[in-house]
Amino acid sequence: MSLNTFTNQTIALAGVAQAAQLVHDLATTGKADASAFKTSIGSLLKIDAGSVIEVFGDLASLKLGLEKFEQQMSGYTAQNPDQARYAASLVFLERQLAGQEKMLKTIRIGIEKAQAQADYFDVTHENILANLGDIYLNTLSQLQPRIMVNGNEDYLARSDTVNKIRALLLAGIRSTLLWRQCGGARWKVLFYRKRLQDEAKFLLTQV
Repeated sequence: MSLNTFTNQTIALAGVAQAAQLVHDLATTGKADASAFKTSIGSLLKIDAGSVIEVFGDLASLKLGLEKFEQQMSGYTAQNPDQARYAASLVFLERQLAGQEKMLKTIRIGIEKAQAQADYFDVTHENILANLGDIYLNTLSQLQPRIMVNGNEDYLARSDTVNKIRALLLAGIRSTLLWRQCGGARWKVLFYRKRLQDEAKFLLTQV
């Protein structure tokens, strides 16, 4: 079966939207939906999934992302400007990363380490999040322009929150890469906006 379908592209973009929303929630409230957070972090470790939805587990695990993506596609004014900016920045950074072979290798090695850690810890364990946070810090945060996260300084000063945010940004990059693998391109988001919105609406009825 071809990966290049609107369904797969919508699922992958919902993964980007979910990671971006969780970053916003953590930065502004210090909290995030536990199930959605576990799904996004877990997607980083699903390297050999048999299908696009298996990367995230199931549609129910991606409900937050589908809702936010459907909202983004429903109009040309972002309901949450920061969340929309994070999502757009992730798409841009993934293109920057594509030509960085050394950086890609570093990320791959780091994720393999996280996979090994997941044999002993839950995917949201602080050790795994710290490792994923370090991967982001040592790779993607070096690319320009850097993603500047807005929020409450009390939360952004906490190392555990920072690790979660960095891990989520890495997960967002993984979803963006998945979208590209499914034939995604920025021009498709512009010209097939309604088609993508309708697909997200339909997928939400299956949750």
